Amino acid sequence: MVPGGGGGSAPSVAAAETAAADERAGPGTEVDALRRQVEDLVSKTDQLEKRVNEVVGFYDGKKHGSGGRKGGRKDGSAKGMPDLMRQFGAIVRQITSHEWAEPFLKPVDVVGLELDDYYKIITKPMDFSTIQKKMEGKDETKYNNVREIYSDVRLIFANAMKYNDEQHDVHIMAKSLLEKFEEKWLQLLPKVENEERKQKDEETNGVPKANISPEEAIAKLAKDTDDELTDINKQLEELRQMVIQRCRKMTADEKRKLGAGLCHLTHEDLNKALEMVAQDNPNFKITDEVVDLDMDAQSETTLWRLKFFVREVLERQANVASGRTEENAKRKREICNALARTASKRVKQQPNSEL
Repeated sequence: MVPGGGGGSAPSVAAAETAAADERAGPGTEVDALRRQVEDLVSKTDQLEKRVNEVVGFYDGKKHGSGGRKGGRKDGSAKGMPDLMRQFGAIVRQITSHEWAEPFLKPVDVVGLELDDYYKIITKPMDFSTIQKKMEGKDETKYNNVREIYSDVRLIFANAMKYNDEQHDVHIMAKSLLEKFEEKWLQLLPKVENEERKQKDEETNGVPKANISPEEAIAKLAKDTDDELTDINKQLEELRQMVIQRCRKMTADEKRKLGAGLCHLTHEDLNKALEMVAQDNPNFKITDEVVDLDMDAQSETTLWRLKFFVREVLERQANVASGRTEENAKRKREICNALARTASKRVKQQPNSEL
């Protein structure tokens, strides 16, 4: 087992384009780096989806009269950031007590595990023992607020997912624990934002203002989530352009086979394929009764996306057909066996002709 020590689904477009680059580059560090970037985007979008659900859940609660999620303090008796640090410490203890937490408790033994490339990939290692020391103020270092601890805890799992591929046990363990951690963080987040607003007000004019309302906390969460989604879309587009530059040109024979494969798609899957073409070519009309798809006029990105989509669909169709063939063969065997048993009974019931 190779622990990651501490890094961050990518959209299918990026995954297909990375696979296209793989066709040209083969196994190598460049393709691995692209895959890791895709995995990082996937992880980020997974977490943002949880935030979106949090926002939607709040407003659904308001709509049905439940008042949404409770947040803020009505009595104005702020316990302050130390109380939040204690609450966050409890979350950290819950995560570190999980049966899968062992690889992340101490710094990665880079020398003992002979991980020669570790520091090339992981530029900022992190582990829970380091976090614990900073929380206790040891080694002349100390966290100033809860968000700093949150960032380091997330870094532990992000590093592990970045260094280990998605099939590796450590990657799977890190992703699972990160999801559990993010769920608990979202429950604490309104209190954190409430306290941050209070401290900011006090620093501005020395007079504490009313605590932030649940609606304001959720509105800020929604805005922050939207900003992060915009940033991810920007990263995705940059990655997309990078991959496009590395895609080899599809041969005429491959284009011919792709066209033949499209002819074997169902009506629904064919519409999905045509929508892919329209995404890169706004002038392409898929609403016409007769659609003329010129393979030579399509970009390399579109062609590779179509290729991997068609391959996936045809493999799925083949698996379904294989299952039906086996089911039909089984049914035929059952019918033959039943006929054989019936014939045997008739022979036994026939009177002996010699009597």
